[in-house]
Amino acid sequence: MARIICIDYGGKRTGLAVTDPLQIIATALTTIPTKELIPFLQNYFKQESVELILIGEPLNLNNTPTHATPLVKAAIRNLTKIFPHIPIQTVDERYSSKMALRAMVDMGMKQKQRREKGNIDQIAATMMLQEYLQNR
Repeated sequence: MARIICIDYGGKRTGLAVTDPLQIIATALTTIPTKELIPFLQNYFKQESVELILIGEPLNLNNTPTHATPLVKAAIRNLTKIFPHIPIQTVDERYSSKMALRAMVDMGMKQKQRREKGNIDQIAATMMLQEYLQNR
């Protein structure tokens, strides 16, 4: 089986999470500067077989787009052009950052670690991916 990768796309930073080859467990992969996303994925896809890209879709509580929605839509168009052989699916990312912060507190991470935005991004991607795995 191939892996599933999940992207928590942001204007500055992007968090990534990935499944194991059996698609049972979601694991934080890394947080990278958003401008490095495409080269990172090109390199990663050379090393690992990936069958699906999930990307968090930012929506308000009433299902209307947020200020970040156009950025994510543009990223999806770009990913589709560059990786046409890998399907892309959106997942609801509402509350993902808040849930990631809560998980960090529950795990006992120090306040200094919780302030590091990169940690939140990759944990948010991991939580979105784990939820996808549980609900499919």
